[in-house]
Amino acid sequence: MLPADSKERGPFGRAESKEREPFRRADADASRSASLSGERPSTVLLVDDHALLRTGVANIINQEADLRVVAEAGNGLEAVQAFERHRPDVTLLDLRMPVMEGVEAVRQIREIDPRARVIVLTTYDTDDEIARALKAGAKAYVLKDISADDLIGCIRDVLAGKTYLAPAAAAKLAEGVTRVQLTPREIAALRLMADGKANKEIATALSISERTVKTHLGHLFEKLGVTSRTEAVKVATRRGLVRLE
Repeated sequence: MLPADSKERGPFGRAESKEREPFRRADADASRSASLSGERPSTVLLVDDHALLRTGVANIINQEADLRVVAEAGNGLEAVQAFERHRPDVTLLDLRMPVMEGVEAVRQIREIDPRARVIVLTTYDTDDEIARALKAGAKAYVLKDISADDLIGCIRDVLAGKTYLAPAAAAKLAEGVTRVQLTPREIAALRLMADGKANKEIATALSISERTVKTHLGHLFEKLGVTSRTEAVKVATRRGLVRLE
């Protein structure tokens, strides 16, 4: 028998309190009910470029009698192909993957079937990426530190037609919506600046004068609340406006 203060480990190594037992029992009862009624388990497509993570998540999902992983994919292109082949009830998908990024995969999956239910499961929680994923048609956005119980609950919510947004993701999204937005030209200048381009190079790339570049950067610095290029790139990276490879 486990000690009273023992902890269980979640799918990604986080400790889960035994206080979650009522939730776990409720889910177990739902699973047994579905199994006894002879209903077909809801099918899941699992997409992530890390095989070990896919194995761990698949084990969690396949423990539930009403859920079954029917296919796995290691990149966005494979995800679209697997979706078209298996037509799963729900797709669990990472954002940053090789060959095709997650947001584009979500978009293409929804083009195949506008009713497709896609859950983004990722480590990235910038307001830009959250907004892009939801705009592409994702029904839920959760982070990889989610507990096993909450992940299963999220899947069942989405299958029931509900949306699900991790609290941290919801806060980031709300923060992004209330900020002053950058213009397309300011974003273009910002990304070139993040690549290390000087004002003259930015002007050439955007077919504008250096004077106009300085004007754009002045507005950019004011909106981001910074006073230097280094600060601007740091803040923009944190917000997901630019990606440093």
